[in-house]
Parts: sequence; C-alpha cells; structure tokens
Amino acid sequence: MSPIASVQTLKPTVRGAALMLAAGAAYAGVNVATQWAGTRTGIPSVIIAFWQYVIALVLTLPLLIREGAQALRTNHLGLHIIRVALAAAGVQVWIFALTHVPIWQVIALSMTSPFFVILCARLFLREAVTQTRLLTTLAGFIGALIIIAPWSDTYTVYSLLPILAAALWAGYSVMTKYLTRFETTASISMYMLILLTPINAALWVASGVGFPEIASPSMEIWSILLTIGVLTAMAQYFQIAAYSVADAVYLQPFDDLKLPLNVILGWIVFAATPSINFWPGALLIVGASLYLMRQDSGRSSPKIQAAE
Repeated sequence: MSPIASVQTLKPTVRGAALMLAAGAAYAGVNVATQWAGTRTGIPSVIIAFWQYVIALVLTLPLLIREGAQALRTNHLGLHIIRVALAAAGVQVWIFALTHVPIWQVIALSMTSPFFVILCARLFLREAVTQTRLLTTLAGFIGALIIIAPWSDTYTVYSLLPILAAALWAGYSVMTKYLTRFETTASISMYMLILLTPINAALWVASGVGFPEIASPSMEIWSILLTIGVLTAMAQYFQIAAYSVADAVYLQPFDDLKLPLNVILGWIVFAATPSINFWPGALLIVGASLYLMRQDSGRSSPKIQAAE
C-alpha cells in the first residue's frame, strides 16, 4: 500500500491532527524565514508581504483553476473585501512585528487571537459570552501582559504589534465564519488570494519604500522570498485540508502547538532564548485557550463545529 493510500485510511481525527501539525510546522518556517528576511537581509515588511502572497497565489493557481468560474460567483463582494482588508492589515502588522520583536514573543502574543474572536463574535455575530469565556479571556490578556512586561526596562511599544495583528485576524476569522453562511469554501479561498495581492501591492506603493535590488536581485533575497511564498502556500493548503476532515474545535489544541514549534525553530536559527517571562505567560495563554475550547466543545453540536 502506498504512503498516500495509508494516510487516506487513517481516521478523520488522526488525519486532521496530522495536517494541522504540518500546517503549524510550515507556519513556523514562514515566521522564521520572514524574520530572517527582515533582520538579516533588510527587506522591508511591505515587500515581504507582497511577494509572499504573489508566490503563494502562483503556486495555488492549479487548484484555483480546477474550481472554475463558479467559485467567483458571489452576492457578498463587499464582505469579501472587508475580510481581505483585515487579513492584509494583519499580515503587514505581523511581518513588521517579526522584524522588531523576538520571534518567541511574537508567536506567544499572537495566541491572544481567540480572545478577540470571542469579543467580535459577541458584538457582530451576537453569540453568547459565558462567564467561562470572560474568565479565560482575562487569563489570556494577563498572560500577554506577563510576556511583554510593560514594567520592565526591555519593553518597547513594538511588543504591542503582535496583539494588534491578533485583533485584526480575529476580525478576519469572524468575517470568514459569517461568510460560510452564504459562500462555499472555494469561493472564500479564491477571493482571499485574488484580492490580497493588489491590496499588498497598494500598501507597498503607498509606503514609498523602494526595492533597489529588483533590477539586479541577489540570490539570497529571492531565495528567502521564494521560501516564504512556498511555505505560505503549504501552510494554507494543510490548514484548509485539516478543517475539511475534522472539526475546528477539535483541531484547536493542535493549532496551539505552533507556539513550541516556533520557539524551537527560532531558538535553532537565531539562538533566541525566551525570557523568563515567556513561560508563565505562555502557559496562561495556552492553558486558557485549551480550557476554553474544551468547554465550548461540550456545548457545540458536531454540525455546528463542522460549519466553523
């Protein structure tokens, strides 16, 4: 039996967990490569973001072409634009953060996103906010405060950037959930890739940042940009595949494992040892997130979970 056939015979939960772990590993590679591009080669964040998604779009075109023109049919173009604008802003802030903040701190603080999702879901989707959700939200923010340590001498305002990115991506996630009521997965994915590229291009032009190496690009610059684009395409593919075979609530704990994956890879590449504040803060964030998902999974039906 071939390896592919063997994977297909696995239970959906096992396949989903494996795919989510693969996505987390790919995202860890994206983050480390992005930080390398910004700190070691000096590529501006707006340029990294542009080429990251251009390359990912080119690599996924065969999949998009297979869906055909029907995937572009929509009655909610405005919502797609708002969703992609939130994602684009999150990407720009995220990449900018990676060029100014240690990778372990960026990844840990990005895990505050579920708590912003709760707030947005309450305000815009009218979902219930239980006492458990409020308490875990508070615990998550306390964890974030411990990590950025605004009372310490090493604190900089750049430490707030990952939290801002998490808030923007929370809005993106809630908008995605709302669109699943009307749109297909293919349609949502295609509009994400198609609209994000010109938005990133406009942000690059508006920034006034030049790219002098474009006329005579160095091998190092294009190699790192290609690496980021390839890993981005892989990460998105694995993540979508995971959600297609297993419930979102079930997969969340495996998604949270991207924190140690990023820390380990950042440690290997940059020798970026986390500060003492990282461990208790990360424990609070991950613990609160896992507890919240466990509690919510007991209230959600399988049908609702699959829709998410």
